[in-house]
Amino acid sequence: MPVYSISHVENVRVCVVMVGLPARGKSLIAQKIVRYLSWLSIKSKCFNVGTYRRDLQKAADIGNITADFFDPNNPDGMHFRRQAIDLALQDMMNWFLDENGVVGILDATNSTRDRRNRIVKVLRENLIEPIFLESFCNDQDLVLQNILDVKTTSPDYVGSDLQFATEDFLKRIELYEKNYETMDVSIDANLTFIKLVNVNSQIILNRIESYLESRIVYYVMNLHIKPRSIYLSRHGESEYNLTGQIGGDSNLSERGWRYAKKLPELVLKSLGEENKHTNLTVWTSTLARTQQTSSFLPYKRKLQWKALDELDAGECDGMTYEEIENQFPEDFKARDDNKYEYRYRGGESYRDIVIRLEPIIMELERQENILIITHQAVLRCLYAYFMNVPQEESPWMSIPLHTLIKLEPRAYHTVVSRIKADIPAVSTYKEKGTSQLGEQNNSTSSKSRDIINNSDIVP
Repeated sequence: MPVYSISHVENVRVCVVMVGLPARGKSLIAQKIVRYLSWLSIKSKCFNVGTYRRDLQKAADIGNITADFFDPNNPDGMHFRRQAIDLALQDMMNWFLDENGVVGILDATNSTRDRRNRIVKVLRENLIEPIFLESFCNDQDLVLQNILDVKTTSPDYVGSDLQFATEDFLKRIELYEKNYETMDVSIDANLTFIKLVNVNSQIILNRIESYLESRIVYYVMNLHIKPRSIYLSRHGESEYNLTGQIGGDSNLSERGWRYAKKLPELVLKSLGEENKHTNLTVWTSTLARTQQTSSFLPYKRKLQWKALDELDAGECDGMTYEEIENQFPEDFKARDDNKYEYRYRGGESYRDIVIRLEPIIMELERQENILIITHQAVLRCLYAYFMNVPQEESPWMSIPLHTLIKLEPRAYHTVVSRIKADIPAVSTYKEKGTSQLGEQNNSTSSKSRDIINNSDIVP
């Protein structure tokens, strides 16, 4: 059962129509909304019109384009762009109908009222409610910062000289500005829209009516689009890890303490020489092993969150998987069969963790550079949020001990890097169908297990 059964409660389908000039963070915001709603079991998908346009270019054997392609007086460019939006809308309508979609995101500039009115007509003919989300930005420093991100990650500039990409992109923005019509509470009074001014320095809301729309509003009000890094680490190896017991509040092992002492060096290595003075905020759970792991970090701001505590194993707390299999064989099998939904007797499921992590996600989206030291199940859920990992796969991901994971959210993907400490640790990974700990290459869960190991860059 979804966390929020919106499609059943309201029978509402929504299309979030992005609005704004290039380099305003629209694609980043769109991807974040999809990840957030999907994480909450609300079926969502982004349809990026630029991707459709590039596919049409490829089919027509047109190579890399320049800013002139986006000149409103360029008939060939306008033809491709109209065709791209039509294809994106058609695919979205099919997705709503064939796959019971709940929230579609139409990611494009949609910079004129004529374009927006045509989109509204198509959506309402298909009984889909439009909500416009405009990212309006006249902060030139922020725009230039976004251009730096776009020019290094956009498929339009693969292999291009950086100076050329910057100049060409600035020219593209100028061409869009000629016909750009911002959302206005007087002119667009009959439309539902969110207008973010300079990210979130000012937020204008108009005709927000449904519960689903209000959840989207609540989420985007907490967003920022500035570049930042999120560091994730499990606690160091614990005494319970050595004995194969789950849960509990044990202390670090001797090797776990070595990892805690090594962690500041790993963080500095990941930050790089140019960012070595970056002041990270450190979050831990309330359990001893995470606080001990953070104890040698030099950062002054350290916060404990009960919501970051490990999954509650209920009656199985302190037991090994072998003991659980012997004492509760039906439960052991039920958990293997549906690990995301299974709730320990008197304890929690992975879905329960997602529910209690939602306030963490909201606060996390407001933060800049941050380091989170927590537990295996919690990190699986956090990683699944940032990387849009399917729920059924997330509980089977391998997140080894003594490894620092760095996430860098970008407009078109999230960059992932890992630094492993040269400190041995036991494996706490349990393959499906066995009570033994340790990873097996021929296991049925290997596809999900290797998501992190094989995904340096995830779209």
